[in-house]
Amino acid sequence: MKKIRKAIIPAAGLGTRFLPATKATPKEMLPVVDTPAIQYIVEEAAQSGIQDIVIISGRGKRAIEDHFDKSYELEDVLLKHNKIAELEDIKSISDMANIYYVRQKEAKGLGHAIHCAKTFIGNEPFAVLLGDDLVYSEKPCLSQLIKAYEQYQASIVGVQSVDKDKVSLYGIIDGEEIAPKVMKVKDMVEKPDKAAAPSNVAILGRYILEPEIFDILEHQKPGKNGEIQLTDALRTLLTIQDIYSYEFDGIRYDLGDKLGFVQATIEYALRRDDLKDNLKAYLKDISKKL
Repeated sequence: MKKIRKAIIPAAGLGTRFLPATKATPKEMLPVVDTPAIQYIVEEAAQSGIQDIVIISGRGKRAIEDHFDKSYELEDVLLKHNKIAELEDIKSISDMANIYYVRQKEAKGLGHAIHCAKTFIGNEPFAVLLGDDLVYSEKPCLSQLIKAYEQYQASIVGVQSVDKDKVSLYGIIDGEEIAPKVMKVKDMVEKPDKAAAPSNVAILGRYILEPEIFDILEHQKPGKNGEIQLTDALRTLLTIQDIYSYEFDGIRYDLGDKLGFVQATIEYALRRDDLKDNLKAYLKDISKKL
């Protein structure tokens, strides 16, 4: 049985929706409470058994590399001040997985970003986790997809239903349910108009892909927005292999949207014992004033 050992995290986007904050700071490093968004994604991969992670980066993304590197000076300061809990937290960041970096030299879309990792992945199935999709769940989202892959031994896309008014924001699938939470995909469309959408079942940032996708991406013509779209390549893969969708359990936050980012920050804070009581009191009070 083939195992999922490697993952790709695309992180080369410019983050223009979060300007001016992202003028000098990678969007992936913006904190949800006190933790950079991309750290949550890396933690999910590591908790799902992934051994090796490649982050697709770009210009101005050096802070991501620094974050997951060891920080001897900081560790020494924390040790000298006997801040052992903080020291252990910092050390765990650089120890959670083997992390590598490949630079996407041109912004040609998600499909192109994934193709940049072809040499790293080799000829084996792999995971893709998009940094804009943060999922809070008891069992890591990627782990749920890996379990489905172990059963079907074919590409798996993570999905949830979305509001019909928002289908134009996602890749939407058309499929046939074959088991609880599982559909065999018949077709998929990248960001369709509401009237043209085959369903409201959206691909939400988690994939298990077979390596044949790389050859398809290499010859994939630009699609929506003039970019090489992963969804278009998956449609081609569908002509030669089965693809399944898995409706994962969990609360998904859209970190690419300002409201979604604020919602994630508030709800993650409300789950913390050191913040929830004061935050609840503040939200109750401020809602009366505004």
